[in-house]
Amino acid sequence: MAEEAPGAPASNRELEAKLDVPEGFRMPPLDAALDGLSARPLPGAELDAVYYDTPDLRLARSGLTLRHRIGDGVGWTLKLPDEGPGAAAPLSRRELTMAGSPDEIPPALAELATAYVRTAGLAPVARLRTRRSGVEVVDGRGRRVGEIVEDDVEVEGAKGRPGRFREVEVEIDAAAPGEVMTRLLALLREAGAKEGDGLPKLVRALGAAARRPPELVVPRLRKRSSAADVLRAAMAGSTLRILGHDAGVRLGDDPEDVHQARVGARRLRSDLRTFRSLLEPGWREGLEGELRWLGAELGAVRDADVLGERLRRQGTALAERDGRGLAAILRRLEWERDEARGRLLEAMRSERYVSLLDRLVAAARDPRTLPAADRPAAETLPKLVGRPWRRLVREVRALDAEPSDEALHRVRIRAKRARYAAEAAVPAAGRRAHRLGRALAGLQDVLGEHQDAVVAEGWLRAHSRASPLVAGQLIAMQRLEGAAERAAWPKAWKRARRRRPTKWPT
Repeated sequence: MAEEAPGAPASNRELEAKLDVPEGFRMPPLDAALDGLSARPLPGAELDAVYYDTPDLRLARSGLTLRHRIGDGVGWTLKLPDEGPGAAAPLSRRELTMAGSPDEIPPALAELATAYVRTAGLAPVARLRTRRSGVEVVDGRGRRVGEIVEDDVEVEGAKGRPGRFREVEVEIDAAAPGEVMTRLLALLREAGAKEGDGLPKLVRALGAAARRPPELVVPRLRKRSSAADVLRAAMAGSTLRILGHDAGVRLGDDPEDVHQARVGARRLRSDLRTFRSLLEPGWREGLEGELRWLGAELGAVRDADVLGERLRRQGTALAERDGRGLAAILRRLEWERDEARGRLLEAMRSERYVSLLDRLVAAARDPRTLPAADRPAAETLPKLVGRPWRRLVREVRALDAEPSDEALHRVRIRAKRARYAAEAAVPAAGRRAHRLGRALAGLQDVLGEHQDAVVAEGWLRAHSRASPLVAGQLIAMQRLEGAAERAAWPKAWKRARRRRPTKWPT
């Protein structure tokens, strides 16, 4: 099994906002205005930070920053945005820190930026010297909830850029009450601070080059957009989903990251199938094959996560005396999950994965389409969506009166493909496609729960030796829940049938 990267970084989530301050600005008194909170002075600091990025500033343009800073005892810091950078709104970011020499970027931090750096390489792009003063905000027990700092920043290494700027930065810990940020910003505005652009210091220092759009954006679609335009938008959205959750998958502390990355890979494969008649065959097949590989690596971890959540939920209904047996079963599943995660990390550290990311970004920006893709989407997409819908209808019609588990699983797969196709067609078909996609999602959910019960039962039978009695009880639960989903799926199918647009023949 592949091992985790050595030297894991410390992680923290913060909510931050930046305000511009005029000459003569003074920090307002905070204690009297913050009910239940107080402020205590922070020691002044002289900070010297060197920022790293790719030659085309991919990190800065996507809201990431990587720096080594002297003066605060932290060393290396990588900041990952939880959401896209905004102007006036506070920005939620994940901050990862590591000690280390300024001469070498810690491999663990460099790896977390892989999705954006890929083969471009990292190098110093700016040096910022900052004189900092401020206060720490604490609650009634003296626990830190955030800080307000005033920074006087001098920029080096950014030719033609302003050499100095001042700002006030408010950072609130993720666990702090939500209204704290609002109250602090109101106080600072009353004291004369002004709304700024909310951008990181590096972006302000580098100017226009760092404010250019990210290397990949989802294009805006209009009524007259072509089928190729819709394909670009769909591929860009799914590729950005993979890129945005890459670091979270590597960190491994939130199962949702694996789930979202897997959804991105699945949607890309679905879009390539939906638009196959408009794409160069060899180009499409090559991408599909690599996405199938990535989806399988992500799927092994995601399937273990889903099974674990299911068994833990059902385990709460067991008698207390069965806790030891349940723990033995879950340990076996956790071992399998660790093995799958090790293989996933090994895959993500490979040249094959990095090359695939490069190909996906290039494909989303300029897919290899045939001339027919230049026709209006409103004319082309309904026909394309009709194909997976008709296949779903045929699959349902072929079912026996008591369909097998395998047959219902095939219906679920067809429903998922038809759903993704309908969602891709929303820009052209509007509400009809949206409603169909939503109805198909409901059908997919019901059949997905049924399949989860089938998979859980199979896994429990294969590993029942660890605790036969508890495994037997859990198997009985799978039978009950699976039977309920069997009874529910025909209604979900009827709802989807009612949403079938009349212009999409079956």
